[in-house]
Amino acid sequence: MRRYDDPVEVRRGMVGQAGRQVEAPEQFLWRGKLWKVRDVVAHWVETGPWWQSAGVRAVIGSDDDGAEGDLATLGADLLAEREMWRVEAGNGMTGGGVFDLAFSWADGNWQLLGCAD
Repeated sequence: MRRYDDPVEVRRGMVGQAGRQVEAPEQFLWRGKLWKVRDVVAHWVETGPWWQSAGVRAVIGSDDDGAEGDLATLGADLLAEREMWRVEAGNGMTGGGVFDLAFSWADGNWQLLGCAD
C-alpha cells in the first residue's frame, strides 16, 4: 500500500459492508477525481499517541521541566481520535483500488492515508 497524507473531501451515505448497508464514506474527491465507494472493507477508531504527550508525562512525574500534571491537557490528549475507513472505490476511468480514509474528530477534516490499486 502506498502511503499518503492528502486532504480529501468526503460525502457520507449508505454503503455496503458485509452484506448490509452502513453509513460510511460514499464518495470522495482526491486530486481532482471523484471516487465512488463500492464496499467498506474495514472500519476502526485510532487514538493518538497519548502516552507520549506532555500531559501524561507531567501527571506521572516524568516531565523534565518539573511541571505539575494538567488533567485538562491529559483529557484533550485522550480525546484525540480519528475514525479510519478502509474502502474499495473506483472512479470510472480505472479499475479502482482500496483506500484508507481517516476522519479527525479533533479538527473535522478527512485525509487519504493509503492506496492499493
